[in-house]
Amino acid sequence: MDLPPLFSPLASAGADPFAVAVAEARAGCDAGLVVYDFDHERLRAAIVFAPEVTLSQAVIMLPLCGIGFQNALGALGPPEVAVHLGWDGTLRVNGAVCGTLSMAAAPRDPGAEPDWLVISLDLALWAPMGDTGLTPDTTTLAAEGCGDVEPGVLLPAWLRHTLVWLTTWEDEGNAPLHREWIGLAHGIGTDTVILGQAGHFTGVDADFGLLLKTQGGTRLLPLSDVIRDVP
Repeated sequence: MDLPPLFSPLASAGADPFAVAVAEARAGCDAGLVVYDFDHERLRAAIVFAPEVTLSQAVIMLPLCGIGFQNALGALGPPEVAVHLGWDGTLRVNGAVCGTLSMAAAPRDPGAEPDWLVISLDLALWAPMGDTGLTPDTTTLAAEGCGDVEPGVLLPAWLRHTLVWLTTWEDEGNAPLHREWIGLAHGIGTDTVILGQAGHFTGVDADFGLLLKTQGGTRLLPLSDVIRDVP
């Protein structure tokens, strides 16, 4: 598999790439490690980052990787396929959930520079055997006309587009990502429940914190709240 510069591959051999990447990061691996595993039904991968900014700034890797994924699938899939990004990392294809991006980091102090940060991708390629098709809010790439998109091609494409946006962020800051993400965001202007909080999703602030209007006023949910605990 031909990965772009700065990335090095590690096959997880059926293990969860997210957990493997976190373990490698804790052990002190170099940034740019890409742990991956894919079969007929799923593509799973995780990238290890070593941000040189505080965690409150570094969490922008989640929407940045989401934009990279949208750009990659947009280039490889049929032109009519629409990809939208949930604030919490949910990936929607033609309106239905097709996968998710997750994030882990340590330490968890938003004001401290993290030792490492991992972004993982879990994407449904084909429906499992026996699937009844009775869950209209979920889908697969194959069901949306992307069955010809090979995971061994999509993964390097995701990394290439992510690298482009990483360079843009380093050179120009958050503003270009904010403009791109807003055009791809799912759920802005709707009532929602996220991280156990109910309200009207009005948008995000400059650091991608979610603005949730409730009866008691507008609440800010920092993007660091979506960081997951990985054993």
